[in-house]
Amino acid sequence: MGMKESRGELVQGTLDLLILKALSRGDMHGWGISRLIEEHSREVLRIEEGSLYPALRRLERQGFVKGAWSLSDNNRRARYYSLTARGRRQLLKEHQHWRSLVLAMSLVLES
Repeated sequence: MGMKESRGELVQGTLDLLILKALSRGDMHGWGISRLIEEHSREVLRIEEGSLYPALRRLERQGFVKGAWSLSDNNRRARYYSLTARGRRQLLKEHQHWRSLVLAMSLVLES
């Protein structure tokens, strides 16, 4: 999946959900998205460029995110991504699905 995690494979589609969640906090460039996910996962999830940028392009084609070139804080050109209204709806839908999946897994594992 292109994610380096020390605790096993993640469910397919998780990267998209993580990106949408990161962008719900505001516009950011790829490195910022990657860094936010790392920090909020206590450094467990590390997103590689080889999976991050294809995912961002896919989400952009689907109309969930919008990208635009701008200058970063250190005056370098960077592509900043923002969540669209459609992306916000998709985030809510995927988040609800994820919660259902986690509950179902817990029910099975705790029985």
